[in-house]
Amino acid sequence: MKYGFVIDNRKCIGCHACTTACKSEHDVPVGVNRTWVKQVEKGEFPNTRRLFSVMRCNHCTDAPCVEICPTESLYFRDDGIVDFDKDRCIGCKSCMQACPYDALYIDPETHTAAKCNYCAHRVDVGLEPACVNVCPEQAIISGDMEDSTSEIAQLLARQQVSVRKQEKGTVPNLFYIDADDSSLVPTATPRTGEYLWSQQATGVGHFAKEAEKMAFSNGDVVTALLEINKQYSTAGEIAQNGPQKSIDVLMGKDMGKEARRVYDTPDKGILWGWEVSAYVWTKAIAAGAVMIPLLAMIFGWANPTTATEWWGYGLGLGFLTLTGILLIMDLDQPKRFFYVLLRPHWNSWLVKGGYTITLFGLLVTALAATLYFDWNALKFGLNVVTVLTAGLPAVYTAFLFGQAKGRDFWQSPSLALHMLVHALMAGAAVFMIIALFTTTSVEWTSYLKWVLYASIGLNLLTILFELTATHPTADAKYTVTMITKGRYSKLFYGGVLLVGNLLPILLLAIGGGSGVMLAATGIAVLIGIYATEHIWVEAPQRIPLT
Repeated sequence: MKYGFVIDNRKCIGCHACTTACKSEHDVPVGVNRTWVKQVEKGEFPNTRRLFSVMRCNHCTDAPCVEICPTESLYFRDDGIVDFDKDRCIGCKSCMQACPYDALYIDPETHTAAKCNYCAHRVDVGLEPACVNVCPEQAIISGDMEDSTSEIAQLLARQQVSVRKQEKGTVPNLFYIDADDSSLVPTATPRTGEYLWSQQATGVGHFAKEAEKMAFSNGDVVTALLEINKQYSTAGEIAQNGPQKSIDVLMGKDMGKEARRVYDTPDKGILWGWEVSAYVWTKAIAAGAVMIPLLAMIFGWANPTTATEWWGYGLGLGFLTLTGILLIMDLDQPKRFFYVLLRPHWNSWLVKGGYTITLFGLLVTALAATLYFDWNALKFGLNVVTVLTAGLPAVYTAFLFGQAKGRDFWQSPSLALHMLVHALMAGAAVFMIIALFTTTSVEWTSYLKWVLYASIGLNLLTILFELTATHPTADAKYTVTMITKGRYSKLFYGGVLLVGNLLPILLLAIGGGSGVMLAATGIAVLIGIYATEHIWVEAPQRIPLT
């Protein structure tokens, strides 16, 4: 048994009865929707057409929202329906990042995730979903797709159907008859955020008040691209020809008919904001502050003093605590944070990351104990285990981002290396700052300089790869354009490349072992790391998913 939906666009009249029935059935607050009707106009007078597409959860066979959910708040039913339990939700918004279809939202009243659940309570008593019952044209067809006698199974057998974002591999169970790419492809039409009633949008969690401000500005490269798409290209051409076609459109090399988005669900804004950028930064410092002296001792590259060791352990535990605080701040149900550890879903990298941070904190505490009590016999073995473990807090977020299938740019295979390199850079940087008010040996200073030279070089190569490698989707390519030519270009070239990478190399080359120059180098590196993480976290979220 597997339930699904068919939306027959030949019949849909855009009356929004499904939207209102869904809101009534589930008491969905104003400003958010489980089911909504996206409207797109295309063509030129007198040859025009208005397209209506019912949007909602696709109840995917391989649902990324279920995989990434850390507390099993989202789960599969035996009949294939993807349902949710709001009492387990911690409001981490991971499911919203994972869903390629923008189907989830944070309920402004319960502060937990919600979405279409196929009216499971109605299905359980033999009724159809509310939207199916109310549709005056029978444009929404539901049922068991594996039952050959059902209407939906017969439609799927007879009609040519389309799904949204098939390339994501989610195997969606929401099908469209007579679909049009202008409506189904999110980047085919510009999203201004100024739709009827959109001023009632409540946004997402503690970014609720900023929802309207997060709409694309005229200076955004993505918006510029979409505006040009309106004038010179059809969505079908973009969907068929991929990123290069979009770039051709951007350069004015393609002409075609106009398509306009006239109604859609309100923009949810940035889901993961400065807290996530900051916690990626703080855990890089925590991991690096511990790794740098331990690597020196294990390989004999330098001989850190006892004071240096204490600084490493103190900074590691301090920034690890700050990381935990930032993680909790980002939750819309912060009191449920311990659900990650007590009700874990082991497929989620948020759970693996939570346990990794806990283990790393315990190992650093144990190392501090060996130093305090002079347990030298345990020290080397514990050093090795801690170094091997230290990389995990630094890189696990890369795998969490990889589970967020809705954000194409985060699917980069080099993201884990990107974060590991940042940990090494951050570790060397904080010890350079500490050198301003502590006594350091020439050997230790030289070690820090060479670590920073090597890690900056590797960082630049990683950034080069992430931005110039062939990107398989238009969305990823749009993100690169935003970083290198659009709204993030000044921060990227000024903050990331100049301040965070080139300036430190220059300061190291001309500053020698001066404490002031070393501290300035460390500060510049930390600024550059934060700027990079801010861009890498925020830019992909500006690509519309619906």
